[in-house]
Amino acid sequence: MLLSWLTGLGATGVFLCVLQKLLFPYFWQDFWYLFKVTSCGIRLELFKLRGELFTVLDKFQSHAKKQPHKPFIIYEGEIYTYQDVDKRSDRVANVLLNHSTLKKGDTVALLMSNEPDFVHIWFGLAKMGCVVAFLNSSIRTNSLLHCIRSCEPQALVVGADLLEAVEEVLPDLPEGITVWGMRDSLPRGVISLKEKLSTASEEPIPHRHHVVSNLKSNCLYIFTSGTTGLPKAAVITQLQALKASAGLWAFGCTSNDIIYITLPLYHSSGSLLGIGGCIELGATCVLKKKFSATQFWNDCKKYNVTVFQYIGEICRYLCKQPKREGEKDHQVRLAVGNGLRSDVWREFLDRFGDIKISEFYGATEGNICFMNHTGKIGAVGRTNFFYKLFFSFDLIKYDFQKDEPIRNKQGWCTRVKKGEPGLLIAPVSAKHPFFGYAGNKKHTEKKLLYDVFKKGDVYFNTGDLIVEEKDFLYFWDRTGDTFRWKGENVATTEVADVIGVLDFIQEANVYGVPVPGYEGKAGMASITVKPNKSLDLQKVYNQVVTFLPGYACPRFVRIQDKMETTGTFKLQKFWLVEEGFNPQKISDTIYFMDNLKKSYVLMTKELYDQITLGEIKKLPLAGKSKLQKP
Repeated sequence: MLLSWLTGLGATGVFLCVLQKLLFPYFWQDFWYLFKVTSCGIRLELFKLRGELFTVLDKFQSHAKKQPHKPFIIYEGEIYTYQDVDKRSDRVANVLLNHSTLKKGDTVALLMSNEPDFVHIWFGLAKMGCVVAFLNSSIRTNSLLHCIRSCEPQALVVGADLLEAVEEVLPDLPEGITVWGMRDSLPRGVISLKEKLSTASEEPIPHRHHVVSNLKSNCLYIFTSGTTGLPKAAVITQLQALKASAGLWAFGCTSNDIIYITLPLYHSSGSLLGIGGCIELGATCVLKKKFSATQFWNDCKKYNVTVFQYIGEICRYLCKQPKREGEKDHQVRLAVGNGLRSDVWREFLDRFGDIKISEFYGATEGNICFMNHTGKIGAVGRTNFFYKLFFSFDLIKYDFQKDEPIRNKQGWCTRVKKGEPGLLIAPVSAKHPFFGYAGNKKHTEKKLLYDVFKKGDVYFNTGDLIVEEKDFLYFWDRTGDTFRWKGENVATTEVADVIGVLDFIQEANVYGVPVPGYEGKAGMASITVKPNKSLDLQKVYNQVVTFLPGYACPRFVRIQDKMETTGTFKLQKFWLVEEGFNPQKISDTIYFMDNLKKSYVLMTKELYDQITLGEIKKLPLAGKSKLQKP
């Protein structure tokens, strides 16, 4: 009797397991992921109730005491332990406390490449209670000045290899900014931080300098192109930094992992998710100055890397490398990032082995994020009824020609049907705030939608079009004036302004066009020439490579007789994007960037075929680019 009862119970259990796998294949993965999200939220609330506002910096200092000799950063073969980084950042803080007027709450801009001193200076300033503004190391001249002015820093710290960029704008810096350089020999007006660090005290900085009374207080500015115009300084609070630092943990990383960071630390992915994630775990990171496809797997093997961060371009570069023996001979088990195309995703797994790809979605300044913890190919995130309790969002209908959400006769927005692309928006509330940008308030206002479904509601506009299918979310496209290329957001207004300086340009309309085999969209500048003026393509080339980072330089130039505008007098881009760069389908003349000739050359049918068939292995990368060529 007992045996038959046990047999029946076992059969029922097997049946339920089979049924669960058929009907709810991701049940347990969803359960554990949501359990982690819930426990993370509960932990933060308990800290608040106890009056313990624990920050990322506090977590780092705790690790420095508990595991002082554990490697924190490995850089070019050198090991920097948790204790080393703690003491070096104390030196930074002591120098600036004793030799500057900086105080708690002041802003300091940091312009450095990926190197340990980026972290040392970041943490040293944090120990002083300063807000640190991470400047994009690729930007120059006017863009650099704009970023510095927008965050209103009291000081600027510059890495040794970027001093020339600052020297160019030194006379134009706002009054009152003290410039510190990480080199012994410096131009006039720049103080050597490196020299003072050599004799500085390692005495710990009193906790009172960086204690926080509210987790919603600002700790960083991270620049983002947003949807229009020049880069904007997104406000990053202590709470946002804490949430981002839990990302690697949520994906299943542990303190035993060794995380490979090749992404720039001025981006939130590299700094908050990468460095912050290592701190949350108490793990080790291998920091690379620039991504190199040829050195990537050698580094992974040399340092026993188990996890790496990516953007889609990185994985594509790796897949384009010549095949070698032993490509699956590594310890990498997990990759975390965004922007990975489905075809590259499949190729990457097939070629490099059993690596779980964990894609995520999120804007630096946004109040919504998604994680694809299941490894579903192509998806940027997972959603269902329970997910929406934690990550509330909507997908609404969008008018691509008017470049705005569609509203019905009553003035309300309409949700799209499942399987249709819609504009991703997220409600702004006390639980999910939007902190906006430093400087001009209009930039913050432009990211908000009001009276969306009812009077008085407010939503954050991501500017991204997303498709929801079978409880998975897929990225479809970007709206507005920004497109993505080489892992960077390209602000078309900035590019158009740079081109428009040329005396023969009447008007410039910049947008992105898809190119087969490439992530994101390549830049195209549609221009009109002033009457009685001649087009000088070499001058156009020199202008963009001089004043724009490599990823923002237009790969194509299209010559138009006149610009089409929308009903609200905005430059029309929709049809231009649709037409692409095929010279046989477009009556206008098109040119292609040629770095060998240092000019733009005529786009012929033969050249078009070479590009679309992949015979030109990579589009030219001019200017000062973030990513090293593979």
